[in-house]
Amino acid sequence: MPRTSSERTRRQILDAAYESFYQKGFGRSSVDEIALMAKVTKRTLYNHFGSKDSLLAAVLELQRELSPARIQKHQERYVGNSERFVSVLFEELRRWSEKPRWAGSGITRLALELADLPGHPARLVARRHKAEYQEWMAGMLRRAGTSRATRQARELQLLLEGASILMLISGDRSYADTAATLARRLLSA
Repeated sequence: MPRTSSERTRRQILDAAYESFYQKGFGRSSVDEIALMAKVTKRTLYNHFGSKDSLLAAVLELQRELSPARIQKHQERYVGNSERFVSVLFEELRRWSEKPRWAGSGITRLALELADLPGHPARLVARRHKAEYQEWMAGMLRRAGTSRATRQARELQLLLEGASILMLISGDRSYADTAATLARRLLSA
């Protein structure tokens, strides 16, 4: 929790930027609008973050830091054999996708939006986040007794990301079920 006035202001800006980037994307979010949402001046925003690019990287870094706590809060649901793990994983994806105004993973969408900028600081944060998530899945698969956990976590991540993107494009939530079926086949092979 932010303690000083400066930390509180920084967090207000990060929260407003997250909301704007998640709803509109990086390109359609303006610094003026983010400053207004954060109830700060544009100058204050730039005093905390030198550019819109560094603001985006900071937003993603904060989300990356918060992500393990969100996952661990419900980790007991994932414990069991690998089939249970996969079932819960894709069930959660489907449940998440049914929320109003669902827009998929903000980190994935923003990384795709910056696809032509491979050195962008936000892309580096997104890469770290996805690697950490994949390692978490590998750890859970190891816990479930899977011998090829690292490879299978990579395959699961591919299915999760692909299902999410196709669900966003088509509006068809059944891609989560199709991906879950394929994941079970991969794990049993």
